[in-house]
Amino acid sequence: MKTVNILGLLMSAALFVGCAGTGGTGGTSASSTAGGQKAAVAPGGDAAITQNVTAALAADPETAGIKPETEQGKVLLKGEVKSVAAFQKAAAIAKKVPGVTAVDNRVIVCMTCK
Repeated sequence: MKTVNILGLLMSAALFVGCAGTGGTGGTSASSTAGGQKAAVAPGGDAAITQNVTAALAADPETAGIKPETEQGKVLLKGEVKSVAAFQKAAAIAKKVPGVTAVDNRVIVCMTCK
């Protein structure tokens, strides 16, 4: 009986440790300035950030179809791209826009998409 309890305890501990690192961020990454502080929100607020991210993404043919949304400087990217490189490029482009404090990249990599 003790063997079953110990085994159950070890399995529970392993599951807990395995889940602890996920954090549920789904591709979220913060953008910071020197000293570890987050960048200030751009003049014009979230609407201006969304407009600037949209323009920056549209300038690259691989990321042109991605639609950003912004809330308190955090940009959510949605859409489809044809490669992992384009997925990564979209987040990098968004992070460079002034006022962006974080990027949640929910873009889907779809190799068979149009």
